[in-house]
Amino acid sequence: MPFACHDCPLRRLDVFEEFSEDEVRFMEGFKAGELEVGPGTPILVEGARSPQLFTVLSGLGLRYKTLEDGRRQVINFVMPGDFLGLQAAVGGEMGHSVEAATDMRLCVFRRSDIWTLFKNHPDRAYDVTWIAATEEHFLGESLASIGQRSAIERIAWGLVQIWTRAGDLDLLKNDTLLFPFRQQDLADTLGLSLVHTNKTLAKLKERGLVAWTDRRLRVLDVEALERMALMDRSEIHRKRPLM
Repeated sequence: MPFACHDCPLRRLDVFEEFSEDEVRFMEGFKAGELEVGPGTPILVEGARSPQLFTVLSGLGLRYKTLEDGRRQVINFVMPGDFLGLQAAVGGEMGHSVEAATDMRLCVFRRSDIWTLFKNHPDRAYDVTWIAATEEHFLGESLASIGQRSAIERIAWGLVQIWTRAGDLDLLKNDTLLFPFRQQDLADTLGLSLVHTNKTLAKLKERGLVAWTDRRLRVLDVEALERMALMDRSEIHRKRPLM
């Protein structure tokens, strides 16, 4: 059964800003339905003109861009609350792909309705703009990592980002994140070879900072990883809007 917006399981999480009653009513009209997909399912495809936008209700996925020779740059790990497809809504076609890594449940919106949102619901339009600006900020941080951080600093930065987001979304069970991704996915995110990624993760494991085995990830000392990555923790924890 689809969730009514009043009963959305993400609304109870502290990481998201509260909806007003007007916003709840609008979102119930804006939402066109829900979609369930399995692991490996393409949700959005680079170069395609998707008629739909999505908010992730549950499950994990990958955003990535592929070069003509098949090389891949992972842009980000997709988690609950992420708003997908805005690029195609504004620019006409997707500049990257999104694929499910686990079973996923998505809220579905019609792309054509985005202009009604901007015309008649300025608060919600501001939220969409905030989401786009935050994604731009994250891409800047990612570029800084790839261009300036060492391998161990990059991996520390990436793991803190993943772990912090997972904690905010209540995905940690017994201090463990069920993590379906491969080391190759992390390597493709941070611009490293698989061999370099594997060796660097082994160093972090030896130092008692990280454990990653059998699709389970544990960060044992997040503050040490933050120091290693030269991170400012004040930039991580912010309430964000939910579409």
